[in-house]
Amino acid sequence: MEYACVLIAYLLGSVPMGIVVARALRLPDPRTTGSGNPGATNVLRYGGKAAAALTLAGDIVKGVAAVLIARFATADSSVIAFSGLAVFLGHLYPVFFGFRGGKGVATALGVWLVLVPAVGLLLLLTWLIIAAAFRYSSLAALVSAGLSPFYVWWSAAGPAYLMLSVAMTLLLIWRHRSNIRNLMLGKEGRISFSRRPAEDR
Repeated sequence: MEYACVLIAYLLGSVPMGIVVARALRLPDPRTTGSGNPGATNVLRYGGKAAAALTLAGDIVKGVAAVLIARFATADSSVIAFSGLAVFLGHLYPVFFGFRGGKGVATALGVWLVLVPAVGLLLLLTWLIIAAAFRYSSLAALVSAGLSPFYVWWSAAGPAYLMLSVAMTLLLIWRHRSNIRNLMLGKEGRISFSRRPAEDR
């Protein structure tokens, strides 16, 4: 029965909050606007701060809830790690929306804030520093993801969580491959805090 929490985690992850928030606020579907990514950054670009904040909070809560449920069901670190991976995969490939999801940054943060709070806080701090310095959300996510296994190793959280961090990092890099290309070409859209739609390639 403890493995049921892995399925529950995937189903939780399969609820893209960007789409839910857009429908609730009668905004365009984020999959058909801007970058096409149903994440907080894309929602911010055309929906404003409130919509983006709700999307961000919802995606973080998914990761938090999945790990808390797993921890309630079992003390097995492998099952808990699989649950963290499942909610992340659910966000990337949601069964409820044709397996077309977001890039998983906020959901991954929610997972780490519960699994290893020190790692979660380091990832958040890294993202904020890079985003503030360069104003590229994707670059901040990629740098944070790249450092994630080192943070987990430093925290001595154990092999299951270290493998989870490596898997998440590789998946996140894969999901950001178009952003990597745009960054290299100088075409990546910067973070914008206005409601006026920004160019988002």
